[in-house]
Amino acid sequence: MTTVPPPEVAPDPDAPPAAVTTAPVAPVAPVAPSAPAAPATPVAQEPAEKTGSSFLAKAALVTAVLSVAGSLLGLVRDQALAHFFGAGTDTDAFLVAWTVPELAATLLIEDGLAFFLVPAFSLALARRSEGPLVDPVRELVRASLPRMTLCFAGTAVLLVAAAPHLVAVLAPGLPDPQLAVDCTRLTATCALTFGLAGYCSAALRAHQRFVAPATVYVAYNAAIITALFALALPLGVRAAAAGVAVGGALMVVVQAPSLWRQLRRPYRPGAEPAPASPAGGSSGSSASAGSSDKTLQTAIIWTVLFFALCRQSQVLIERFLASSLPAGAISHLNYAQKVAQMPMVLSLMLCTVTFPVVARALAKGETERARKRVERDIVLAGCMVLLGAAAVVAAAHPLIELLFQRGAFTAQDTAATASVMRVYALGLLGHTLVGALARAHFSVARKTWVPLYAMSVGVVATAGIGFLTVGTWGVHGIAAANATGICVTALLLLRGMGPRTVPIRKRAVVGQLGRLAVAAGGAAVLGAACAQRVAQPALAVLTSFTAVTVSFVLLGLLLGAQPWASALRSVSRKLRHVR
Repeated sequence: MTTVPPPEVAPDPDAPPAAVTTAPVAPVAPVAPSAPAAPATPVAQEPAEKTGSSFLAKAALVTAVLSVAGSLLGLVRDQALAHFFGAGTDTDAFLVAWTVPELAATLLIEDGLAFFLVPAFSLALARRSEGPLVDPVRELVRASLPRMTLCFAGTAVLLVAAAPHLVAVLAPGLPDPQLAVDCTRLTATCALTFGLAGYCSAALRAHQRFVAPATVYVAYNAAIITALFALALPLGVRAAAAGVAVGGALMVVVQAPSLWRQLRRPYRPGAEPAPASPAGGSSGSSASAGSSDKTLQTAIIWTVLFFALCRQSQVLIERFLASSLPAGAISHLNYAQKVAQMPMVLSLMLCTVTFPVVARALAKGETERARKRVERDIVLAGCMVLLGAAAVVAAAHPLIELLFQRGAFTAQDTAATASVMRVYALGLLGHTLVGALARAHFSVARKTWVPLYAMSVGVVATAGIGFLTVGTWGVHGIAAANATGICVTALLLLRGMGPRTVPIRKRAVVGQLGRLAVAAGGAAVLGAACAQRVAQPALAVLTSFTAVTVSFVLLGLLLGAQPWASALRSVSRKLRHVR
C-alpha cells in the first residue's frame, strides 16, 4: 500500500528560521480558509506496502518452510493411515469421506474463496490509504463474514444429513458404504471450519501476513495424526475422520488472533470526505453504483466457486471410476497423487505470496508491474515443479517403498502406487500453470469466464479419456486422463491471458518453459539410471535426487533457461559490488 507523502507546506511554526537569513522572516500570508494546504491528521495508517524482492523472498521462504512442515506431516498422516489400515476396504471408505475436506480445501482455502477475497481485501486496503470516512476493510468484514458463516454452517448441516446419498453418488461400488457414511458425517464439519479458516487466510495474506496462514496444515495434519495413534484401536478408520473435524477447528484457532490484531488497528480517516463524482451524482446514484458493485461481486463469487468446483471434480471423477476397480485402487491413486503433487504445492508458494501484490498493483492501475511479476512467477514456479517432477519420475519406486512400505502396506501396493505416480507426474506442470494463471485471471477483481471455460473443457477431457481407458489400463488410465485434462486447461488459460487480465508475453514464457521441460526430461532419465543401480531405498532416493538436480541445472544452463541466467547475473552483480 502506498503511504501519502507528508505535506510540503505548513512547516512547524516553532521551528527556527533557516540559518542563511539573519534578517527577521516575515510571516507567511495565511491560506484561505476554504482551501487548507494540508490536513494535520495523517491519512494513511497502514505501513507501506512491502513489494520488494527481499520482502517477497523472505515471505516465500517462511511460507515454504511452514508448508513443507505441513506437507511432511501430511506424509506422516498418510504413513500412519497405511500402517494401520493398508490399502484395503477401510482406507477406501475413509478416502471417499476424505473427498469432502479435499473439496472444501480447494473451494474455501486454497483456490475458490482466496481468488475472490484476496483481491477484495487488496482493493479495500488500497481505498483505505485514500482516507475515506469509513474504514473499507472493516466494512468489508461486516458485510461478508456473518453471511458467509451462515452459509458455511448451513452447508455443513446439509452434508451431515445427506451423507448416505453423497456416498452412493461418489462411490456406488464401495464394499462397505456405512463406514464411509460414518466418516463423511465427521468430515462434513470442515464445511464450516475450512470456510472460516479460508476467510482468515485470505484477509491475512492481503495484509501481507503470511506466517499464520502457512501454519494451518501443520495444525490440521497434527490433529489427524494424534487422533490416529490415540483412537485407531477403539474407533478404527473413523479416528482419522474425527481428526479431520478437530484439525479443521485448529485451523481457525491458529489464525484468528492474528486477524483480530489487524482489524483492531486504529483507523483515522482524512479530514475531507471523498470528492463527488464528475457527474455530480447524488446519494441515489451512489446507492445505484453500490447495488451494481454488489451484483458484480456476486458474479465474481460464482465464477470463482464454479471454477474451483470444476477443478476439484477431477478427483471426484477419479474416485467414481476407481470404485469399480478391485479393492485398493482408490488408495493407490490417493497415495500416488499425494506424493506426486508435493513439488506442485511447493512451487505455488511463490504465487501464493505474490498474489496480493499482483492484485494490489492491478487495483492501482500498475499493469506493467503486474505483468513482470506474473511472468517471473510462472517461470520460477515452472522451474521448481519440473525439477520436482523429474525427481518423482526418476525415484518413484524407492520413494514409495521408503515412505509407505511397512505394516499393512505391501510390496505389491508399492509397485502399483509407484507406477501410477509416474503417470501423474506428467501433469504436474499443467497443475502448476493452472494455479498460477488462475490467480492472474482472478486478481483483476472483475468478472471473467475464461478460467471456468478452460476448467470445464479440461474436466470433460478428463472424464472422456478416463471412461475410455479405465477398462483397459485401470488406474493408469485414470491418472493419464487427469494429466491430459489439466494440461488442456493450462493451455486454454494461457491463451486467455490478455488486456482484460494481465497481458503477459506468451511466446517468451512458453519458450522458457519449453527449455526447462527438455532439461527436466534429460534429468529424469539420468536420475532413473542412477536409482536402478542402488538397492537400498533411502540411498537410491538420495542418489537419484542428487543426479536429477545436478543434471537439471547443467542442462538448463546449456539450453539458456531464464532462471539460471538470472541467478548468474545476480551473483555476478553482487560479486562486483563486493569488489
